[in-house]
Amino acid sequence: MKRFYKDVTLEAGEGGTRLLLDGRPVKTPGKKLLLLPDGAFAEAVADEWRAQEEEIDPRTMPLTRLANTVIEGVVTNAEEVRANLCAYGETDHLCHWAAAPEKLVARQAEQWQPVLDWWARERYARFKIAQGIVAVEQDEAALARLKEEIAAFDPFALAALHEMTSLTGSVVLAVATARGAVDPATAWDAAHVDEAFQIEEWGEDEEARARHEMRRAAFLDAVHALRLLGVLD
Repeated sequence: MKRFYKDVTLEAGEGGTRLLLDGRPVKTPGKKLLLLPDGAFAEAVADEWRAQEEEIDPRTMPLTRLANTVIEGVVTNAEEVRANLCAYGETDHLCHWAAAPEKLVARQAEQWQPVLDWWARERYARFKIAQGIVAVEQDEAALARLKEEIAAFDPFALAALHEMTSLTGSVVLAVATARGAVDPATAWDAAHVDEAFQIEEWGEDEEARARHEMRRAAFLDAVHALRLLGVLD
């Protein structure tokens, strides 16, 4: 789509901030009003629209895409999204370690154990660890604490957390990142320690690398959204 507007402004009102293009409110693809959280997030969305040149490129507008997702899906289905995130806790990536080789197991321990220890220390409940393909039934207390944690996220933050979780396979790691316990870059590397090990052993093709970088960028966009929303310092 070609750029069809000149001015991008924001208008505060009841329930949030409206994005205006030449004075007209923007709507989502589903024709719902694009109502944004007040403050830095709304300003950043406006900046995405201001930065568009002759043609509008949605790939350069991750915050707008997130807002569309929230308004069209998460707001009316927040409990379903929360339940989906809680389900990740039952098979969390950080709780399933390799049985071998020893070098990989050591790396998992180095990068995963501190996150699991943080959760146990700060949330008073520990997730169980399994090795190999063996399933593990998680402690009810750990899952209950996870549910409480997720309940504290509003729809916009919830959407960002869901994106981070789906990209890493770990809601524990996503929450730890959102709470500032793990640096985002460190969190991404921890989530892909198995993949990095395989690359060292067998090499990597360009297409796989491109997909990895695209997913990493999406993860960091979600982290950026949490910062703008005031969830992450």
